[in-house]
Amino acid sequence: GLPAALPTLPLELTVLYNALLFTIGVSDSAIQGEAEGIRQGLLRVLEACGACGQDLSTEKLWQKVLQEATVEELQAPLHRLGALQAAWWLADSRLGSTASLFRLLSSAEDRGRARCSEGENELLYLLKAWRVPAEGASLPLVQSTEDLKEILCTAAAFLQGLQELEAGNFPTALSLLQEAARGFCSKRVLAQIYTCLGSCAQRMGKPQTALQHLKQALQVDFQCLPALSHAAAVYHELGETDAELQALGLLYEALEKNPPAAASSSPYFLIRTELLVHTPILASLLRHRHPSEVKYLLAQRCLQDGRVADAVEHYLDFLALLQEGLQQQVPLDGGSALPRIPEVFLEAASTLEQAGRHQDAITVCEEVISRTTDLIPRMLRVEERLEQLECPSPGAGLAGGLLSQKKESLCCLAWRTAGYLHQGWAWAKLGESKEAVTQFSRCLGDLLRVQLYGSGVEPTESLLPEVEVLQKIRLLALIGRGAQFLELGRHKEALLDFQHGLQILPGDPAAASYLVQALWKLNRKQEAAAHWQKFSQSAPGEDGQQEGQGRPFPLYLVSCLKQAVFPHSESLDRSIQDYLGTTSRD
Repeated sequence: GLPAALPTLPLELTVLYNALLFTIGVSDSAIQGEAEGIRQGLLRVLEACGACGQDLSTEKLWQKVLQEATVEELQAPLHRLGALQAAWWLADSRLGSTASLFRLLSSAEDRGRARCSEGENELLYLLKAWRVPAEGASLPLVQSTEDLKEILCTAAAFLQGLQELEAGNFPTALSLLQEAARGFCSKRVLAQIYTCLGSCAQRMGKPQTALQHLKQALQVDFQCLPALSHAAAVYHELGETDAELQALGLLYEALEKNPPAAASSSPYFLIRTELLVHTPILASLLRHRHPSEVKYLLAQRCLQDGRVADAVEHYLDFLALLQEGLQQQVPLDGGSALPRIPEVFLEAASTLEQAGRHQDAITVCEEVISRTTDLIPRMLRVEERLEQLECPSPGAGLAGGLLSQKKESLCCLAWRTAGYLHQGWAWAKLGESKEAVTQFSRCLGDLLRVQLYGSGVEPTESLLPEVEVLQKIRLLALIGRGAQFLELGRHKEALLDFQHGLQILPGDPAAASYLVQALWKLNRKQEAAAHWQKFSQSAPGEDGQQEGQGRPFPLYLVSCLKQAVFPHSESLDRSIQDYLGTTSRD
């Protein structure tokens, strides 16, 4: 409540500087909001100078204070307070305000000595050019202004590097992040900067450079686990599966141990770089994965690479985690590596089938079927084309909600029918053809719930992804049931299934080969030979190319796709060639 007086203002501003530093240091959390204490200090300076600025913004207030307060004794305290203001603004990503402040703090003499060259970062230039005021012995500071300047330079480079990275300006981002890595910060922050450099290099298409930066991050701070996670992603991109699995394994072990946060090996400062840099992109790049996410990635990568025994172990571990209430621990948002839970169960069933544990696969699928039974309407009428669903309309909000419900119902139907599909193939492998036919029939019966309406046969890329998956499941179920009908000697019923399959996907090699075999077994050899010649004359690789051009199918269907491949191609080809040779001689 004392009136402001010029002789005591240096002491007052120094006490304010120290008090604000202690406030930040005690909270030890990211700086947010406006520094009201700084504003009050500036108003006290204006009061002592016989001016006022209550209605001015903080930027304008600084401009007025530096114009009015020309007393030499006030310059050093005001510069120190300006450095604190810059810290607050940097923490709020107000880079323009920070640059304007340092233009004001730099004297005309400083600005004339050297100018920011073209292509040079102006904010970093202004920060480096700013001359730190001398510190008097009579007014001790809890953190020197020189140290604060170094931290501001590092934070400014780091923040701008992240902004450029988010904007996709990778060369500029790389340069700024490298500048930040040369700056003044703790080992923990340095490891974070190297991790960001690795991500930037990866996005620039330089995976080996990315790995070098990520290794640097781990050398600086071995507890920087996001660097290990990024390294696994780079190895995946390079196709180095062994290295990827090793990185994921190390990451899982480290997360399981749940180590304490790494302590900074740098001298303790009240204002530190980590308190100034807390942007969403940094939080995304440094996101710590839950151990269960890493366990799922291990399972998924092993399954994709054909390491069935390892995949089974990881999937069973993951299912055990689900039983412990994993869904409450990990938010299944866009940043999570986890798919929907029914898909995980189906992938596990697929892995168990490939490992020859067919009865276990049947049990896992039964869990999916029972959980989705009440989630599917009796009849589901949907558009089959994307264009018809994307047309804007006055009731777009309500239509979007209905579309979301229909898509969810389609997903549930896909999981349930895929469960029956896997059970069908599992029973077939166990030699139980009648039970296999029952499961395939249940799958096809459930698919009758969907009524598609559009303008006839549509190209694959225009179909809804959910509809495309359901069509593939239907084709695989028809091939599976037809193959079991052949095993049971019910050749006419098998023929009908294969014909229906070719209506869904004309030219499908598995359905076509099974169709030829069914005709052959029905002693309709001339028709079989004609179909065989027709399918053989199609361009080599045409079917495979058509398959590859569409969207990738869910991982849980891959084993079914493999099982649907016709197993007797060579013997059937020889039989028909012999028949054609005989008929031509006749």
